[in-house]
This record gives sequence, C-alpha cells and structure tokens, in this order.
Amino acid sequence: MKADAKKVLKRHYFLFLLLCLTASLLGGELVMSQTAGQNITEDMTPQTRVTFTDAIVTSFFDIVMDVASGKEEERKQQIQEAEERYAAESPESGTEIFGRSRGVLASAVNKLLSGAYLMTLLVGIRSLVGTDEAAVVVMLLGALALLYLFQIFVAGVCRTVVIRMFLEGRCYEKVPGQRIWFLLRVKKWCHVAVANFVAGVFLTLWSLTLIGGIIKSYSYHLVPYILAENPAIKVLDAITLSRKLMKGHKWECFLLELSFLGWDLLGIITLGLSNVLFTAPYKMAVFGEYYARLRRLGLEAYPENTHFFNDRYLFEKADRSILQAEYSDTAKECAAEPVTPPGTGGISRFLAEAFGVSIGQKEAMQALEKEQGRRFLLEYDKKALEGKIYPTRLHPIPEKHKRKWVVSLNYLRCYSAWSVVLIFFAMSFVGWAWEVGLHLIADGTFVNRGVLHGPWLPIYGTGSVMMLLLLNRFRRKPVLEFVLAVALCGSVEYFTSVYLEFVHNGTRWWDYTGYFLNLNGRICAEGLLVFGIGGMAIIYVLAPFLDGLFRRMPPKLLMAAGVVLLLFFAADQIYSSAHPNTGKGITDYETCILREEVAAG
Repeated sequence: MKADAKKVLKRHYFLFLLLCLTASLLGGELVMSQTAGQNITEDMTPQTRVTFTDAIVTSFFDIVMDVASGKEEERKQQIQEAEERYAAESPESGTEIFGRSRGVLASAVNKLLSGAYLMTLLVGIRSLVGTDEAAVVVMLLGALALLYLFQIFVAGVCRTVVIRMFLEGRCYEKVPGQRIWFLLRVKKWCHVAVANFVAGVFLTLWSLTLIGGIIKSYSYHLVPYILAENPAIKVLDAITLSRKLMKGHKWECFLLELSFLGWDLLGIITLGLSNVLFTAPYKMAVFGEYYARLRRLGLEAYPENTHFFNDRYLFEKADRSILQAEYSDTAKECAAEPVTPPGTGGISRFLAEAFGVSIGQKEAMQALEKEQGRRFLLEYDKKALEGKIYPTRLHPIPEKHKRKWVVSLNYLRCYSAWSVVLIFFAMSFVGWAWEVGLHLIADGTFVNRGVLHGPWLPIYGTGSVMMLLLLNRFRRKPVLEFVLAVALCGSVEYFTSVYLEFVHNGTRWWDYTGYFLNLNGRICAEGLLVFGIGGMAIIYVLAPFLDGLFRRMPPKLLMAAGVVLLLFFAADQIYSSAHPNTGKGITDYETCILREEVAAG
C-alpha cells in the first residue's frame, strides 16, 4: 500500500500538498518551528504543534476569566497598551515591510493579537444580558457552538472533499482543481456535515467509557471515506458500514498508524518541515489505499451492502466502450474539425484569442465567443473520454449539467475597441469614487484624489484594461487569474508611484508607510488584496456586464461617447502635467512630513 501511495503522491504531489495545507489550516493545525512561533508564547519548545483554535481559545478564556474576576479595567488597559505598542514598534521607514501603524489590515492584526475583538464582543454581550456571569456563560456557549459548527460544516466536510480528490488521484492521471466543489455540485454538503456530526456525537458518548472511545475511534475511522465515495448514503448506514469494514482490522489500522513513527520523529528533527512537505500528503495517500483495500474485502464479505459501494469508477477506469457511449457527443465534437466562424480569421482571430479584443464584425465575434465557450467545456469532457480524469457523467448522482454557469456568465467574450475605452473610463471613475468616498468617511471632507483634476483615476482604469487584455488567456483558471491580477496591479501601482515621484520632484500621491506588509510605501498587502478581489469582480462580472450594456448602444453613439471622453481626458493630462492636483489629503501626509523631519535630523 505504501509503495502504491508513493506512486500516486509522485503523480499529484503539488496538488496533494496544497490540499493538505488547506485542510490543515481549516482544521486549525499547523506545525511551526521555534523561530516562526516564538512570539506566540514565551516557553515554545523546539517542536510545537500550534493551532489557531488553541490560540483563540487561550486568549478568549484569559479575557473571560479577567472579566469574571473583576479585572475588566486592567484587561482593557493591557489591550490598549498592547495596540499602542504594536503601532509604536512599527518603524516609520519606507522600507519596513511589516509596518503596523496605519491601514485596515494593520489595525485588524493589532486588535486580533491584543484581544480587543474578544473584549468588545464580551462587553457587547454583557450589555444585552445585564450581568457579568450571564455574559460569560453566553460567550462560552456561543464560542463553543461557533467552533463546533465550523469544525462540522467547514473543516470536517473539507476533509471529506480532500479524501475524495486523493481517491480520484489513485486511478486518474489528473485531478482538476474544480473538484473541490464536488459536494456542492451534487448538493450533499450539508448531508455530509450532518453525517460527520452524528458520528462525532457517537464517538463522544463512547469516549465517556475511555476504552470504548479508543475502540470506536477505529470503528468509525472510515466514515469520511465512505461519504467521499457515496455522499448520498444515510448517516446510520455510513456508520454501520464503517463498523463492518473495520471489524477485525482495528489492530491492523493501529499498526499502520504506528508505522509512521519514523516520519513523525523526522518531523521533530526538521522542525515540522518534513511533515508539511511530505509526511502529511503521504499519510493521506496511504490511507486512501487502505480504504480501497478494505472496500475490496468488504465487497467480498458483505455482498448485501454492495449497493452502498456505488461509485465503481472511483476505483477503476471505465471501459473505453462505456466512455464512448456516455460521451458520444464529445467524441463527435473532438472528431470534427475546429469551427472557425466566418470573418474571424487572421489578425482578427489572433487578437480575439490572445487579448480578447474584437475588430471584426459583430455577428462574427459573437459566434467566436460561443465557440470559445464550447471548446472550454469540451476540454474537460475530452479528458474524461480519454480516461485521464474522473468521468463525472458516470457518477451515481449526475453532474452532467452542473457546469453551464461557466458559459452563462460569458466572461470568455471579446471586447470591442470602443468598449475597452469606455470600460477604462468607467473603472477610472469607480476608482476615483472609491478613494474620494474613503476620505470622506474617514475625515468628513471632500478631497479630489489623484494627479488629474477630472473625476477619474487612470491607474484603476489602466489596471482593469491590462487585466482584461493581458490576462485573457488565463480566464479559465480563476486561481491563477487572481494571482496574476495581484502581481500585475502591484507592478502597475509600484512603477506608477516611482514615475510620478520622479517626474514631480519627489511628490507622492500615496504612501503606505506603516501599513502591514508594504514595500517602500508604494504598495501594501491590504491594497493588493483589494486589487485582486476587485480584479476578479471586473473580469468575471463588471466588465461583461458593462460590455453587455455597451453592445445595446448604437455604434455611432458608442463611438461618440468614447471620442468625447478621450478629448476631455487628453486636455486634463496636458493641463495637469503643468499644474498637477496637489494639496491636503492628496499629496500631504503626516508620514511624509515625519520622514522629512527624520532625514533633516
């Protein structure tokens, strides 16, 4: 089993590594070295298993006990001093990447570490219930309920999803990332959560007998694996089936777990590095093989339960004839010559496929968009037909029509040149309104943000257009699209800052000094996260929506609107090059003044 598991792990290493890291984070457990975790406690051992849940619960109980013992004011004072210390210890230097004196993210980090959020919650609950004792009880029960619900509906279900993807990786060359939505597509997420909950309740009750809890932990060991194969199985049937499969194999399972002792010791020696990079995904792969073995034995020993093992093609590849019958439409489309809509050849087709820009006839471009969407779905079905990925059409719960939303959003469309121009101005205005609005809310005053005098911030429009055009080929891969959008927007913002500072004798129109994770005060993690999320919204929602509106406009009106805006924009550029928009709230920052004073001193 271990030899087979290593082959599977080698084939899907990076995917399995990412899955295990994600499951570990959601489950609350990380392995950190002494250096990485030295700020969490003062008595860290060289190898400490640190959990997010443990950290939150520890801080939570400390605050609750202080309030219950009448030390609320002392705790508030400690929290305030901690937040002030975090901000004061953040060097006011443009090169300090871990600034924590300005920005929403820095404030959130400071409040989270100081316990301010938990104290605010406790005070709020006390104001509702009236007494400290009742507030403590309500908060304890509420916290336990939230943690338990998270473990059931998020962490537990995600573990089942990870198991499913590991099992698919046993037989198939590829496991598409979109398989993480498996339970949502078959509408069994809540059912799996309830099944895990019931199994957990049973195990908790058995744990009251001590020995019974240890035995039953092995009896129920296969419940998440059974749910990964058959998410529609009844809860008690899953538990009963797990008990039957583990009958006579509990000691064997214990020995299998014990066989990883050497790897666990290596994890201690390497300060957890080997656990993260190899042991965790290796264990998951081995236990996937173990379930496949017990399933095979179960089919022989319990033929009356064969209908529960209903996902045959999760453990063996379907015959070529079966795949061809189920994917007959895919076979025909693959055999047919690629469709090239008339009027979309040559340079028109190159621009459409490379940058998503259309310069051909309207009808021809719409036909090309439809063809691109069809080919996108065809790629997935073609891999299933070839036996490279799990054939979702052969799953007992049909998934055949679950991916039509991809085409309905129509984000694979091509944008006309004038549509791109109007999207540029629309996003430039949205960016201007965003920054003006933030300043208005924070300071209560209207400030015309940006270098130009008009109601637009071209850096937002430029970033939006660049994402639409340069990242066009990656629209089918949202995760990669997000990462590239963050990198692209960060580069645009950084070098725009350098350019403006150079052209205007050192004047800055933004400065992120003091923000958490900033680079020379020109970009920061907080802003890049907003750009990434905003970029995804633009690519997959806003730009297609705006383009749909622009397509309804008469072509001459669309062109006239674009020309007028370009003329006003050019005039603003010429005027602002000599008389840039400056002043309080635009180029004047306390941090800039502080930097000048430090430099002068």
